[in-house]
Amino acid sequence: MTSAGDRAKRPVVEVRGLRVRYGPRDVVDGVDLTVAEGEVVALLGPNGAGKTTTIEVLEGFRKRSAGEVRVLGVDPERGDEAWRARLGVVLQSWRDHGRWRVRELLSYLAALYAPYRPDVFGADELLALVGLTDHARSRVGVLSGGQRRRLDVAIGLVGRPDLLFLDEPTVGFDPEARREFHEVLGRLSATAVLLTTHDLAEAEKLADRIAVLVAGRVVADGTAAELAARIAGDTEVRYRLHGREHVLSVADSTDYVRELFAEHGRAVDDLEVRRASLEDVYLALVRESEPVSA
Repeated sequence: MTSAGDRAKRPVVEVRGLRVRYGPRDVVDGVDLTVAEGEVVALLGPNGAGKTTTIEVLEGFRKRSAGEVRVLGVDPERGDEAWRARLGVVLQSWRDHGRWRVRELLSYLAALYAPYRPDVFGADELLALVGLTDHARSRVGVLSGGQRRRLDVAIGLVGRPDLLFLDEPTVGFDPEARREFHEVLGRLSATAVLLTTHDLAEAEKLADRIAVLVAGRVVADGTAAELAARIAGDTEVRYRLHGREHVLSVADSTDYVRELFAEHGRAVDDLEVRRASLEDVYLALVRESEPVSA
């Protein structure tokens, strides 16, 4: 019998050696990537790194030049309507549907999924999930930015997808709208999520794992802590001792601070231990991995 732990590890995305060539150049150059059932993976990278192209291949909207790709066990180039019904897609923005009322729109879309997904979300259930119950009869065009983004997620979730794609989900959001959106995603424990973002804090908050894509290649893949450990090396320790400021780089900050206080006790003041942030790690990876211009 397969345990719950085993099921949680089943891959919903498997990519090996993915290449996409435009003319003489590989914009995606040998990407390997996996996403497990129920896992949230963030794909980070500078503009032109190949993030959007990679996602389009996984969604079945773009053909690859080489490599092996399986999404929900199917080659995306051969995915049929039943396969597509198992995917959810949330783009950067939707500009249609303005005259629809929120509940009517979700009910209509649910009916389109029904032949393929017998467990499709009911409109009221979905409205409760994304926090729009009080706006069920509102026209889409009058929703606030944060409310509209909640609706975007609801549209992506209508078919109760096994895998949800999020493309730059909070671009242009104010802090409150971003927080609301994150709360919605926090309720999707059963759905695997692959998101692209330039927001490093968002990636660190939402993702179980982060893959960094530079010049068409995955140059790092792991949790934020694992990436920091790979790049950071020493930890910076700052403190004041007898009025004098000290700044040191140490390999083991825990041992150093313990010994510092054992020797000097309360004479140590303004202690600060700074480990590499995700931003530090990301910038270091990009600098190391970007090709040198001729």
